[in-house]
Amino acid sequence: MQLTLSIPALLFPAISLTMLAYNARYLAIASLIRQLHAQFVKTQDTPLKRQIESLGKRLNIIKNMQATAILSFLLAAVTMFLIYVEENVLANIIFGISLVFLMVSLILSLVEVQLSTKALGIQLKNMEN
Repeated sequence: MQLTLSIPALLFPAISLTMLAYNARYLAIASLIRQLHAQFVKTQDTPLKRQIESLGKRLNIIKNMQATAILSFLLAAVTMFLIYVEENVLANIIFGISLVFLMVSLILSLVEVQLSTKALGIQLKNMEN
């Protein structure tokens, strides 16, 4: 397959939108951690501490999601440069690596969504009791 400038350029809007979604998740969880921490300082409630720790793990996953998406974005730009300077073999390799980083980012996103859904399920179950 012949790699052209337009192929890695197609990743730019997808990765940009993904980064916006990841950033929104990060900000929401960071805000929730701040709220729960303020409650924990007042009450010293053990379940709150466990919830904060769980949110911290999710925040770490989101950080890794963002990092791998940024690397994918950067490598897509490097690919475009390599195509421009007619280093096609290296461009193909770098573009493949870029796609792998994007896939890792999406897999991490799936893991984080699963953790989020599980946490909400526990919360709903607690409300029923």
